[in-house]
Amino acid sequence: MLLGLPRRVWTWSRRNTQTSDVLRTTIQGSLYVGVFASATDQVSLVGLPTDASTVAALEDELGVPVVRCSIGGANTLGALAVGNETGLLVSDRLTDDERATIEEAVKSPIRTLPGRINAAGNCLLVNDYGAIAHPDLPDHAIDVVRDALEVSVERLRIGGMRTVGTAAVATNHGVLCHPKVTDDELDTLEEVLDVRADVGTVNYGSPLIGSGLVANRQGFVAGEQTTGPELGRIEEALGFLG
Repeated sequence: MLLGLPRRVWTWSRRNTQTSDVLRTTIQGSLYVGVFASATDQVSLVGLPTDASTVAALEDELGVPVVRCSIGGANTLGALAVGNETGLLVSDRLTDDERATIEEAVKSPIRTLPGRINAAGNCLLVNDYGAIAHPDLPDHAIDVVRDALEVSVERLRIGGMRTVGTAAVATNHGVLCHPKVTDDELDTLEEVLDVRADVGTVNYGSPLIGSGLVANRQGFVAGEQTTGPELGRIEEALGFLG
């Protein structure tokens, strides 16, 4: 689990928090909450089968409206959508009816990511200051990301992983990364996203941060098996202790 992870040294002004009160849950029966839900500072998207009690809990924890929808008929919204204050990017399998459902709640423009690599939530890591992209994302797709989100974009692997949205979670206050991330990768993340970056795990030792965590600047939701020490690392890395 957390034992032996590399540590980035930061100075934080610690406030009182109770990690036991953080929502640890499943979505659609899965610990991989980051696969089934996507969050920005304006809205959260979850799959159609998500029950009303989970929707209410997500709204309470993340402080934003939660929209039940699908993208291309799929309910893995965390894998297929990502956004910031400026825009929302989704897989180009989005149908007209699905777009209409999302547009009712999302104030930002919705754009689709073209090409073979178009699971936007998996292949992009974004906040309001920058975007990290799958290293094989083609130039025309990078242009779409840059235009839609109005940020600079850098291709990168994180801990050897190309699916950067699976390897990390970013907000406007911090980034939590796969424990095998290198120092050079951490430096690039901090430079592009303009926030502190640190390492951790979720769901009792899983390194796939983006699969087991949903976060925005208001709060976060972790997979049901995420431990107390892991929650503490999440709170610290994403700025909830400062």
